[in-house]
Amino acid sequence: MADELDRLFGRLVEALAEAGPGRLAVPFASAELYERLVPYRSNRAKLNVATHQDYEMTVLRLLAGERGYARLEPTDVQEALQREAAATNPDTALFRNFPDAQIMINRIAAERFLKGERAYAPPSPSVTAAPLEEPGDADEEPVAPSHFALDESETRAPQCAYCGGTLPAGRKVNFCPHCGQPPSGELRCPACGSEVDVGWAYCASCGRPTGFE
Repeated sequence: MADELDRLFGRLVEALAEAGPGRLAVPFASAELYERLVPYRSNRAKLNVATHQDYEMTVLRLLAGERGYARLEPTDVQEALQREAAATNPDTALFRNFPDAQIMINRIAAERFLKGERAYAPPSPSVTAAPLEEPGDADEEPVAPSHFALDESETRAPQCAYCGGTLPAGRKVNFCPHCGQPPSGELRCPACGSEVDVGWAYCASCGRPTGFE
């Protein structure tokens, strides 16, 4: 059953998808989340949070990277929020000290939400991730890929579908130089080539570091 963190992530994905093609693939300032995209006052009922402090705690959990829904840059800011979220008496408004920190939405989790899957969080390391369907498959809904494929009118240079970073032109790109994710398709261990999932620090097959955050 979805809880307040799932509902906050879902509302955020919906708001970004409504903002236009490619918006989900582009990092944005954390202040946009609670000031414009999913503010407390207009989303309290949909998030089913009792108080403003409960709302802030949910935002803190999302920005801290819980369930792999989002990544925050700089990484030391996300680490600070992780420590605060795990504290006995956390300062739920700590994230407001970092309004310019950049949020990057987890592409796989967002695609699962847009497809209406009941569980859209990234699989845990103990579960083997199912291969993502390639664009053009007969049973694939067109809405999710369209939100992650940046419009040619928005940018001339190719961009990473995961973090929105500019990819090197005129060469084959297997991994994004900004976030370490492949531009499309399944994640693979750079050491042995086995399939891995987003958020795995080490490969389950060979045990070597994946380089994925």
